[in-house]
Amino acid sequence: MSRIKELSAALANDKIFDVFITVVILVNSFLIGVQTTVYNHTVELIQHAILYIFTFEIVVRFIAAKDLKSFFTDGWNVFDLILVLIGWIPASLFDSASTLMALRVLRVFRILRLLRTAKEIKLIVSVLIKSMKSMVYNCMLFMIFVYLYAVAGVSMFRLPDPASLSGEKLQQYEMLMEKAPHSPANSPDPFGSIGEGIFTLFRALTGEDWTDLRYNLITASEMNVVHINPTVITCFFVSWFCIAAFLLLNLVTGAVINNYQVAIQEVEDRKQRKTKAAGADGECGGSVAPGGSDTPLEPGFAMNAERTE
Repeated sequence: MSRIKELSAALANDKIFDVFITVVILVNSFLIGVQTTVYNHTVELIQHAILYIFTFEIVVRFIAAKDLKSFFTDGWNVFDLILVLIGWIPASLFDSASTLMALRVLRVFRILRLLRTAKEIKLIVSVLIKSMKSMVYNCMLFMIFVYLYAVAGVSMFRLPDPASLSGEKLQQYEMLMEKAPHSPANSPDPFGSIGEGIFTLFRALTGEDWTDLRYNLITASEMNVVHINPTVITCFFVSWFCIAAFLLLNLVTGAVINNYQVAIQEVEDRKQRKTKAAGADGECGGSVAPGGSDTPLEPGFAMNAERTE
């Protein structure tokens, strides 16, 4: 049994085996994408063969583990075990084939294992994790500005309810719906509520025809549907775009870049410490006892031996 455990441990830590599993994961992910659109019997057979490979791998890692606790405390082992068990669920247990297909599509998440195989990807993931705290504060600041601008937009630019209009006011409103390039006739009022105002601000931030929003409101101002100076409308949208796109988003980008530099520096520091430790070990093993013994000498004994010679 110990021999099997040794072989399993050697195989689990073998780089060639790890590369082979990585290639199988990529092929499996590609075939899952193919199966979502086209059913092919050959692809199904290959998927079964891949399932056997993944089952063999999880068994090898289970045998190679020191004990049950060490196996199940590794999140990747639990993750892979769940995906393998999902793959072995028989189709007869489900009344709907779509339910089984949805479960099996979850196997594509196995590609997340590539996060631990490539050092560069691991570095990027560690940077994202380190950036979470600063990104939370940046998002809070961002939402504060979004809320302030949404409240201001609703207060200034909210269109009147057509049901409450009559006579000339109603005619002006109907003319606005015909004249505006993207009027709210077929969509909600862009600042009809706080929720719509927030969505409109996100639209302006992405650059999705945000100038049409400005033109619509200027047209509404010229037709006395809303009583806001066109200059105020222009300043509102330009100031929002400048603050959000050039300031707030760059704060998030800056936090990620800063943490990326910190992570790279930590990697370099670890490499230097390993190099120094290896050099120190080499120096300690350099002095040997007289007569060819491999036993290292203390510095004082080494000097006495040289004097004797």
